[in-house]
Amino acid sequence: MGLQPIGRRVAAACAVVISGTAMTLLLPGAAAADHTDPPCGPAADACINLSENLSWLMSDGDVTFGPVPVSHGKPGYETPPGVFQMSFKNRDHHSSIYDAPMPYSVFFNGDIAFHEGSVDQQSHGCVRLPHDAARTYFYDLEPGDVVEVVP
Repeated sequence: MGLQPIGRRVAAACAVVISGTAMTLLLPGAAAADHTDPPCGPAADACINLSENLSWLMSDGDVTFGPVPVSHGKPGYETPPGVFQMSFKNRDHHSSIYDAPMPYSVFFNGDIAFHEGSVDQQSHGCVRLPHDAARTYFYDLEPGDVVEVVP
């Protein structure tokens, strides 16, 4: 469907599709199919559960988007757990370390970022998101926002 982001926390909005006399409510991300609760505290603006390979966007402890599937650091390049602040974002980032594209990068721990990528492959520490989720995280998160990563 490809809804365009129009503002901060836009992911909380839902889309309605009307077909004939039927109406379908489309929830953001995988929220309609999976009601897993995030394990993060109320201060988190983004939450990552490494053991479940899931992530959410949040506001004041409430889920605004997700859960969405993610992949993260492979052995030797583990994504560290902890509480971090989002530092900057770059729509068309290209890793100079790994010579790899990192679309919709949202950096939160040094060179570790959320970005678009295959959730079927582990990374060098970054948190990979499907395309639509990466766009949502990019447009929703701002420098200073809290990212909590739990094991």
